[in-house]
Amino acid sequence: MKILLIEDDARTAAFILKGLKQAGFTTVHAEDGKTGLFKAKTEEFDLAVIDIMLPVMDGFTVIEKIRAAKISTPIIILSAKNAVEDKIRGLQLGSDDYLAKPFSFSELLARIQALLRRANTASDPTTLTVADLTIDLLSHKVTRGNVRIDIQPLEFQLLEYLVRNTGRVVSKTMIMEHVWEYNFDPQTNVVEARVCRLRDKIDKPFERKLIHTVRGFGYVLE
Repeated sequence: MKILLIEDDARTAAFILKGLKQAGFTTVHAEDGKTGLFKAKTEEFDLAVIDIMLPVMDGFTVIEKIRAAKISTPIIILSAKNAVEDKIRGLQLGSDDYLAKPFSFSELLARIQALLRRANTASDPTTLTVADLTIDLLSHKVTRGNVRIDIQPLEFQLLEYLVRNTGRVVSKTMIMEHVWEYNFDPQTNVVEARVCRLRDKIDKPFERKLIHTVRGFGYVLE
């Protein structure tokens, strides 16, 4: 997932950038409104976090121009302005959420994740494809090329999670939380065991391998 951060305060920006990196996001930072608007128009982002009080071009204008350009990227306003009028103006211009400073990173992250879930739900395809691998989200059928692959429900959930995060390294903890939906003892080898079984079906019979181990970090499908 790729996020655009338009924030001129160096301390706040560093705080957010560090947190988003630890959460597994790729973040592009702009220090003024004009630069941020250019990046929003020339690059694709899954979400934007925009401060209001920016040099060169204020955040309200940036949001207005982003929406005028027919860019539907979800936007969270981040601002020291906490007046109701400012919140209303931001929402009317096309932002999706408003978070006042000071804030906790955990709250910002929760709002980001909620908006991303909403955006993904609205545009979710019924099939996902990586290389010659295709998974049908409705029938739960998995194929590589013309070969049908039989996998168990939990293996399908694991594969779907890896495919949805194609190119992004996911840790054991992330897999536990998203696939099993609760925490295991971090010393357990349940993730390694499931990934190994999934590889036997998805990769072993084929020359091209899709599931890769990133030692010390987790797994990536690419």
